[in-house]
Amino acid sequence: MNTDLNSYLKQFINPKRLNLIEEKLSCRTRYITIVLENLYQPHNASAVIRTCDCFGIQDVHIIENNNKFVANDEIALGAEQWLSINRYNQKNHNTKDAINALKANGYKIVATSSNLTSTPIEDYNIENQKTAFVFGTELTGISEDVINMADKFVTIPMYGFTESLNISVAAAIILHFISWKIRNSGINWKLSDEEMQTIELQWLKNSIKKPELIEKHYLKHIKLNPNTL
Repeated sequence: MNTDLNSYLKQFINPKRLNLIEEKLSCRTRYITIVLENLYQPHNASAVIRTCDCFGIQDVHIIENNNKFVANDEIALGAEQWLSINRYNQKNHNTKDAINALKANGYKIVATSSNLTSTPIEDYNIENQKTAFVFGTELTGISEDVINMADKFVTIPMYGFTESLNISVAAAIILHFISWKIRNSGINWKLSDEEMQTIELQWLKNSIKKPELIEKHYLKHIKLNPNTL
């Protein structure tokens, strides 16, 4: 991984901003990830995106079967620019492809459901394996594909008359609990050095005006003539 471009771009960043980038990067994790399956209400999906950023979750996987995700800027507040958004939308039904890709990357698939035999979230053992939490649509929940392919099911215990939470609220509760749990454990939940460098590069570009022009100048002049630095 070439870190020279990262170093070059840092000179265009306010020191306070640069310190903030480095601080937040050290808190990022891919040990937990979130999967949103075919959500049709953009404000709910946008709220989950914002929550993931708040809790330091780097990756969000969005399955777009017949509902395309478009962030609501008033709710997401630009959080998506700090995350790695992975979209699955090449077919009419993309759920199996998404889950197979996550499993191939070492994730246990844990679906959130109040209708199946589920483990209360506080009893879920996050130390066994890195985990992808799957949330389904607001009305019908997770699909049959998720039910058939999930490794485990979790639920948030509730004690009132209403049987379910808004999906963005459910995601926030689960991420708060699980994020706290891994950060107070012996799990190696942090990003690798290579992952940090890659994400740092994107964050630096997000923090600079016209980064493509600066990068073009670097590649054309500075990299070929390092003595000009």
